[in-house]
Amino acid sequence: MAVSWEDSVTNSINTIYLLFSAYLVFIMQLGFAMLCAGSVRAKNTMNIMLTNVVDAVVGSISYYLFGFAFAYGIGSDSNPFIGTHFFALKDIPNDSYDYSFFLYQWAFAIAVAGITSGSIAERTQFTSYLIFSFFLTGFVYPVVAHWVWSSTGWLSASSTGLLFGSGAIDFAGSGVVHLVGGIAGLWGALIEGPRVGRFDAFGKPIPMRGHNATLVVLGTFLLWFGWFGFNPGSFDKILVSYPNTTDQGNWTGVGRTAVTTTLAGSMAGIVTLFARRLLVGHWDALDVCNGVLGGFVAITSGCSVVEPWAALVCGFFAALVLIGLNVVALKLKFDDPLEATQLHGGCGAWGLIFTGLFAKHEFVIQAYDSGQSGVVRPYGLFMGGGWGLLGSQVVEVLVIVGWVSVTMGPLFYCLHKLRLLRTSVDDEIAGLDISSHGGYAYMAHPEENQPRFYTDYVRIQE
Repeated sequence: MAVSWEDSVTNSINTIYLLFSAYLVFIMQLGFAMLCAGSVRAKNTMNIMLTNVVDAVVGSISYYLFGFAFAYGIGSDSNPFIGTHFFALKDIPNDSYDYSFFLYQWAFAIAVAGITSGSIAERTQFTSYLIFSFFLTGFVYPVVAHWVWSSTGWLSASSTGLLFGSGAIDFAGSGVVHLVGGIAGLWGALIEGPRVGRFDAFGKPIPMRGHNATLVVLGTFLLWFGWFGFNPGSFDKILVSYPNTTDQGNWTGVGRTAVTTTLAGSMAGIVTLFARRLLVGHWDALDVCNGVLGGFVAITSGCSVVEPWAALVCGFFAALVLIGLNVVALKLKFDDPLEATQLHGGCGAWGLIFTGLFAKHEFVIQAYDSGQSGVVRPYGLFMGGGWGLLGSQVVEVLVIVGWVSVTMGPLFYCLHKLRLLRTSVDDEIAGLDISSHGGYAYMAHPEENQPRFYTDYVRIQE
């Protein structure tokens, strides 16, 4: 069948928009790399930079071979719980998904492994990164993506059989991406245990701050920039005309989604700024950066279906969730160098619950029913939409925590038992750069950047 000129133009614009969004999401890998590099001690810079590269290159192969098929496969053996499980592009018809869609989803997939890498930084053998990145990107994450984002997924808000008449709304991945990465990091950090010297003999935490605040701030702004592809880009087709309207389409939600994303991150940042000032007695740029990112993580679920004022509420509580979980982590002697578990896991879970409370009916119809008038479906509980959506959101939180725990937990445990997970104490004290990567990232010896208590600790150990 011949394609009309109008359809050809529409398809071209949609493809360009989706590819541009994919490029923005991929820029987030650079943001992750800068954030991670600045957040670790100088003697581990080379290691954390290489792990970010590995997450991208290993994840690319894994997602191409297996991941995309698990997530969006629609072959004869596809079902609501798992997609086609053969080579990713083999059974994907071109009239449903194309290469631009694959690239966009790939950019999401490799971000998950980067989240987990941060949780186990500074004490992990490099071999284990290769193993868990391949498994997480090729299987664990894609199954969750299938549940929530595939049209045949049992949790999908776009499926024919909606859970509780609603399905879970996770527009850009507070749960699918961030909660998955955060829970995986939780198990890795728990099984490995804290870094050497993180807690003293009495269980009191000893600060181990990153070595370069400039890189942390640079990484934060790069992630902020990339989030404009992450959230608004999830409208994978912008030139879609809604039935019974003359002036609306997906494009009406793109700008609003960018605004809600910005407001949530900004509110979380400002709340973190003042809260940490009260708690520690000074203004802390690094904490504010994490607060901003926590707001972005939380709004990612409901960015397309809430009003801008609700995004401020989302960011406000995201900051409190992050601060509260960080306090709990120290009480439990849980060591996550980048706060990835608390940030991506905790704020991701809050974002899903927030969507179940504040999603607006008009925007839900716009995002998930192509703007059809007369459609009635559950929306935010606080907006008068009943319990259906909130129930679906809670189910998503629970099944993600359960699925990632029963897959990644045993994987990390097996690596631990095989002595492939944690590096030796001597190598950890010396620094992973010198022990595994041929030299330090900087000319100056990294211990010059450490506070006195750290060098004293090393001297005692020797």
